[in-house]
Amino acid sequence: MYDDLLVPTDGSDRTDAAVDHAVALAQAFDATVHVLSVVDTRNRFESPSAGVAAQAWVDAEQERADEAVARVADAIPDDVAVETVTREGTPTAEITGYVEETPIDAIVMATHGRSGLDRYLMGSVTEKIVRSSSVPVLTVSGATDDE
Repeated sequence: MYDDLLVPTDGSDRTDAAVDHAVALAQAFDATVHVLSVVDTRNRFESPSAGVAAQAWVDAEQERADEAVARVADAIPDDVAVETVTREGTPTAEITGYVEETPIDAIVMATHGRSGLDRYLMGSVTEKIVRSSSVPVLTVSGATDDE
């Protein structure tokens, strides 16, 4: 039923709960876990007064994405096959694009629990994926005990 699972990650600790669920599914179905992080190329600081060059933004995002996929891959037990990938673009488009290009059977991803102005400004990648995905999406609360 599940041969290939996708775990998108932004590098936050909230992804840990999604990884636990993906590992359980992968072990039950002998599936491969694909770990994806997106280098967000939307430079939020690209203006004459911001002082952050577009390439500096992309370089920092690439480093974050590389670290994010490595962190998740390291957390997955050796008995589970893992593929890691980073892509450049916007998170929603790159996640859905990867699903369309790769034989992914389900997405396992964390929710971030944003609300109010933060949700309005940042949007919810998870919500957009749930609404647009062509495959099932398992959402896992990324809330911590502190919240």
